[in-house]
Amino acid sequence: MIDSWGGGVAVLKGCLNGGRLGAEHSAVPLTPGQLAADAVRCAEVGVAAVHVHPRDARGAESLDPAVIAAAVTAIRAARPGLPVGVSTGAWIAPEPADRVAAVRAWTVLPDFASVNAHEPGAAAVAAALHERGVMVEAGLWTVAAVDAWRRWPVPTGRLLVECLAEPVDVALADADAILTALPTDRPPVLLHGEGPATWQVLAEAVRRGLDTRIGLEDTLVLPDGTAAPDNPALVGAARTLGAR
Repeated sequence: MIDSWGGGVAVLKGCLNGGRLGAEHSAVPLTPGQLAADAVRCAEVGVAAVHVHPRDARGAESLDPAVIAAAVTAIRAARPGLPVGVSTGAWIAPEPADRVAAVRAWTVLPDFASVNAHEPGAAAVAAALHERGVMVEAGLWTVAAVDAWRRWPVPTGRLLVECLAEPVDVALADADAILTALPTDRPPVLLHGEGPATWQVLAEAVRRGLDTRIGLEDTLVLPDGTAAPDNPALVGAARTLGAR
């Protein structure tokens, strides 16, 4: 699968929870039911896919087959046809072998999964996802990560150019440097920021005609700096700024 949810057109993804806890924002969805309900509301506002971090019974991020299955199944039941992706970040399972084993044990497969190219074992995790038929999204946080990704032995369906630095001008400079380092025959690109740079980087993605994302994983505030009530409000604001 080279592009399972964009069809070659720049689109908006909802990133519903990330590593955030309920203490950070009361509307952060954590359970399968909460993720499903938020996915439905965000799809109604205009996202083309959702990216989630499923949680176990303790509320911790997990790659356990039962945890992944519960979240993905709930979202698909609530909104059939909406592509669902998950993270395989090393902070969830630090040992690369454990991440590979988890992917190989999944009983319900997400449509796509992100793999951060700078993390130890990233190529092996990407290979395991590819073997299972899950579209691989390569997370590129630095120019050096571009070189690491280009050595992967398996195809990538999407590149996630992730600008995590602050202040905003540094995040935008990082975005430009990473995008410039990409090959001309690259897969589709999703550009996004986090924290204070979220909205400016999203605007840059719109300007460049790239995919982008928004949700409580990336920011808790609307473009005017006021607190965002929930994920659908963030999606609506992104749509107003021109994200498709």
